[in-house]
Amino acid sequence: MVDKLIKNGKVHLEEHVNKYRESLNTIRAGRANPALVENIGFNYYGTETPIKNAATITVPEARLLVIQPWDASQLKEIEKAILASNIGITPSNDGKVLRLPFPELNESTRKNLVKDVKNKGEQSKIGIRNYRREMIDTVKKAEKDKEISEDERKALEDDVQKLIDEYIKKLDEVTKAKEKELLTI
Repeated sequence: MVDKLIKNGKVHLEEHVNKYRESLNTIRAGRANPALVENIGFNYYGTETPIKNAATITVPEARLLVIQPWDASQLKEIEKAILASNIGITPSNDGKVLRLPFPELNESTRKNLVKDVKNKGEQSKIGIRNYRREMIDTVKKAEKDKEISEDERKALEDDVQKLIDEYIKKLDEVTKAKEKELLTI
């Protein structure tokens, strides 16, 4: 049980950090990043489809994203979806491709984006702490059911806390890297 709890905990927490990292990719940082639009869904013949599944997304310049749908008739639908997504960029449509120019970020915009990053970081930490509570409850239940002794419970709780501390530190590192990216562009 001990090995399984910690092993499952590591897998779950690693997924949590990866999801957090992906969510930070959707924050516009002044540079063109395909992750910003690739998962935006649009109506593709009655089916909600992510842009990455129906178009080629390229970055020909540092501040320009180009989306070329495989089916040119879907250009308007993709454009509508991007406008509705509130990413703060207005695409230009030339009939064949969509161009998304990324403007320079001013200081107040950067500071607001950093605040958003910090808020997302705090929300992720709350998720990790909630998972810690679940793991500790599982350990306490195992002691109550006489599967483990009190000493084993205490050792397991220490192991769980060390694991949680490790992943909170990883979240902090990801957050600091994104903040640095936002402030140094």
